[in-house]
Amino acid sequence: QVQLVESGGGLVQAGGSLRLSCAASGRSFGSYAMGWFRQAPGKEREFVAVISWSGGSTYYADSVKGRFTISRDNAKNTVYLQMSSLKPEDTAVYYCAADLREHYRSGRPSPNAYEYDYWGQGTQVTVSS
Repeated sequence: QVQLVESGGGLVQAGGSLRLSCAASGRSFGSYAMGWFRQAPGKEREFVAVISWSGGSTYYADSVKGRFTISRDNAKNTVYLQMSSLKPEDTAVYYCAADLREHYRSGRPSPNAYEYDYWGQGTQVTVSS
């Protein structure tokens, strides 16, 4: 069992920055991949970023590449998503998720939501224009 709690969401103006955190408890945090996903109103949940258990491998959606950075601190059982140059289209509920088997696709940690085992409750990010 893994419990995930996101924090750090809020309202920010376009061009601004936010850092999301996801605190994990339960199974050893340093043994599985962690991902961030988001869901905007009326849209399907989409992949944002993923980081391997060691932090040595990361993968980003094209829509956030160069603006968002995923990182993790295994000593603190926490994964982060640093978001910069935010756009109104980044408005969504952001979820962190744990992939206990650390699936790889095309040599990278998986972006597929169905391969993730545990999910947090989400944190709202709203970017105003």
